Amino acid sequence: MAVSGERVGIDELLERVREGLDRVGPQEAYDAAAAGALLVDIRYAALRERDGLIPGALVVERNELEWRLDPQGSHRAPEATSHDLRIVVICNEGYASSLAAASLRQLGLHGATDLDGGFQAWRAAGLPVTP
Repeated sequence: MAVSGERVGIDELLERVREGLDRVGPQEAYDAAAAGALLVDIRYAALRERDGLIPGALVVERNELEWRLDPQGSHRAPEATSHDLRIVVICNEGYASSLAAASLRQLGLHGATDLDGGFQAWRAAGLPVTP
């Protein structure tokens, strides 16, 4: 992350946060979910309505993500049971999800990562999507 006072462009920031993530591909995310990981879809409503949903994924608007996934938070989702939870954040194409996963890691959710290529990669891989 950027040092206080340092100016960093979004491309460099994205590169830096991704260095700390063990990003997963679509099949890895699917397998992780089967093994108990929590898939978290942060796409906005219009994209979910247009493209569909990943079955079993928790839908959380990006602006609520930290509040909903903090296991100590008063507004946490029932699925946010532990700081040890494996979480795969999914956005549309895999950019915003990297920043979101890095933010979750700052909350102590060290098992948080994101889906490389986002929902579009998931769909292109032929993995399940519901309308």
